[in-house]
Amino acid sequence: MTEKRWVRRPEGSNWGDFGPDDQIGRMNLLTPERRLRAIREITHGETFTLSLPLDHPGGNTLFEYRKEPRFFYEKRGPAHNYNFRLSNVCGCFSDVVSDDAVLLYTQYSTQWDGLSHVGQLFDADGDGMVEKVYYNGYRGGIDIVGPDDASEGQGAKALGIENLAVSGVQGRGVLVDLDARYGRERAIVGYEDLMRVLEEQRSGVETGDFLCLYTGFADLILEMGKQPDKELLSSSCAVLDGRDERLLNWITDSGVAAICADNFAVEAYPAKPGPGDTYPGLPLHNHCLFKLGVHLGELWYFADLARWLRGHDRWTFLLTAPPLRLPGAVGSPATPIATV
Repeated sequence: MTEKRWVRRPEGSNWGDFGPDDQIGRMNLLTPERRLRAIREITHGETFTLSLPLDHPGGNTLFEYRKEPRFFYEKRGPAHNYNFRLSNVCGCFSDVVSDDAVLLYTQYSTQWDGLSHVGQLFDADGDGMVEKVYYNGYRGGIDIVGPDDASEGQGAKALGIENLAVSGVQGRGVLVDLDARYGRERAIVGYEDLMRVLEEQRSGVETGDFLCLYTGFADLILEMGKQPDKELLSSSCAVLDGRDERLLNWITDSGVAAICADNFAVEAYPAKPGPGDTYPGLPLHNHCLFKLGVHLGELWYFADLARWLRGHDRWTFLLTAPPLRLPGAVGSPATPIATV
């Protein structure tokens, strides 16, 4: 490895543009002026929760390596510290207390992908050898350390989700109502399709905006009552076409700070085969997380907000969506709030 983290950056990336040690990517575009612009979107003072219940989708059929939350309760003397009556020598305390703990997969339900979530095999040193590399040249096994890399000190030493948390995740959201056009039909949405919907809505996207995609996928999950039908879900609702170069170029040029969708991966997965012998299996994740530092939100819930926005013939709102400030995590649950 060279003294610098990289001497080559991927084609089309912005590595180094926000500084050699940047860890928040395009969240840097959320300036105070742009936040003030977003606050001016509020005209009614109504709020909408954009999170699924965090025990959804239910089970692990949607993605076998992520499991629903499990609760635990600590013992306190002979009983558990739940519905536990406090007492003292005189027995005069009347308080009853409850504590709990939870085993929570950070990307099981409504979530943020951290920039340490998806990297690539890439020759960042320019020596003809590929390495495991993440946004801005941070390295797998050095900066992002897993249990197969070391016996202790694991986690994202760089690009952890806590960096997103402290960046101030608040700005203008722009909802794209793909559900109104495609309904539950499976649709692979490319650049022209997305532009058509934006034109029909008479809405645009500006630098620093959060692009929010309503497809109806999360609504379908809720209807399944924690018994997800993987085959039906994989053949329903709109997803972005991560292989569409025009779409990827538009994401670059638009200046969006993040992309948030109500579906499983924002993009079609598995994607269509790519060019050459090796290529990213998640091309939009590669473009956003690895190259540009554009965070991705997945499995958000937009139905109530979309209904209100349709009724008021507008598509913009104030979005407040911090992740957990959990050092070393590569993703995080979220409970985003839209204010209109």
